Amino acid sequence: MNRFFGSSGGTRVHSRPPRVAMIMLGFVVIILLGALLLMLPFATRAGETTTFLGALFTSTSATCVTGLVVYDTWTHWTLFGQVVLLCLIQIGGLGFITIGSFAMILLRKKIGLAGRELIRESLNTLQLKGSVRLVWRIIKGTALFEGVGAALLCIRFIPKLGFPRGLWYGIFHSVSAFCNAGFDLMGYTGEYSSFVSFANDPLVVLVLSALIIIGGIGFLVWEDLLEHKWHWRYYRLQTKIVLSVSGTLLAGGTLLFLISERNGLFADCTAGEALLQAFFSAVTPRTAGFNTVDTAALSNAGKIITACLMFVGGSPGSTAGGIKTTSLFVIALHIKAYLLREPHCTAFKRRLNDDTIRRASVIFFINFSLALGAILVLLIGQDLPLADVIFEAFSAIGTVGMSTGITRELNTLSRIVIMALMFLGRVGSLSFAMSFTERRRDSHMTYPEEEIVAG
Repeated sequence: MNRFFGSSGGTRVHSRPPRVAMIMLGFVVIILLGALLLMLPFATRAGETTTFLGALFTSTSATCVTGLVVYDTWTHWTLFGQVVLLCLIQIGGLGFITIGSFAMILLRKKIGLAGRELIRESLNTLQLKGSVRLVWRIIKGTALFEGVGAALLCIRFIPKLGFPRGLWYGIFHSVSAFCNAGFDLMGYTGEYSSFVSFANDPLVVLVLSALIIIGGIGFLVWEDLLEHKWHWRYYRLQTKIVLSVSGTLLAGGTLLFLISERNGLFADCTAGEALLQAFFSAVTPRTAGFNTVDTAALSNAGKIITACLMFVGGSPGSTAGGIKTTSLFVIALHIKAYLLREPHCTAFKRRLNDDTIRRASVIFFINFSLALGAILVLLIGQDLPLADVIFEAFSAIGTVGMSTGITRELNTLSRIVIMALMFLGRVGSLSFAMSFTERRRDSHMTYPEEEIVAG
């Protein structure tokens, strides 16, 4: 690790392994280590060894902060197993590069140029300057938000479950919500029930929602808000886009769920209960994975709305997955500019460069193609309902964790496909693809231009 976080000395930076490959390798090592720990007999309540595939699936889901599970977390795993999962969730949510950098800071080790490049790559920041300071702010902010969230959740859990267990529940669910992981210990109310029993509890629902939203808006947005407070005109363009799109998706999603489920899941709810459940249904696909309603009982319209929100996900440099709010905004802006024959894509009196537009389009295409390919494999390999398979695939690529219940029914090939989607959704499908071309030489040849009919 000193090779990347220590002083660069006389070694040239470009002689080291590609940064993206380094990040992916780190995630693979953590996933495998987590799987081995979960296979230990005392990690399960039955005292038996969990199969390698089952442990690997669970470890992948936790490290990639997804939440898809083949075993109910409370009924299958002991306290040791739950602690392992919580560590994997925290590492996966913040990124092992961030945690490793923080450890080097505590040890007063100098973080060299290569280490700062790794931080920039892992956090999706645009510049190298201030990367160490950003790591400090991320760790302190995470501790603050998770600590406050745990304390608030304990108000509800300790009276119901007693002090030791209630405290553990507060900590576990605060970390899981902030990291957008979706793992829960609510199996004591019924296996795979998530927070259905707390659907009408404003304290639990709103605290979880706040943690999910804060964790999903991105660390760069935190920094901007911290520096400029409520002065909108001083925010970076990215902050303005993230806040605008996130607010629109939350408000629009809530309204759409109220309409689509008014004669279904919300038929017997009061206006306040329906609003609370609709709001959480709009929050959790961004990519937390909890649910306060029976996901399998959603209307077809509700499932489509959820799938769309899962595909978008959170924002860059956050604990969330998906194509990100910025990509959605850039693509929509590009379409608008083309239809109106505008020369440039502009937002908030700023012009977007062509590379940003190409990157957003490629991310959208790759993620959608991966999800579509996975859907075909799952349908060919097993006789499963189409709507449920689509839901599962979008949940995996968006690292959401919501499921209609088919995760436990998947065969070996289907589970491997879902694991691949979760991994690519966490490390970034575009980053994965570019890791194979990072050393490609630039071509100095320019070919003649010729037009074709595109549509």
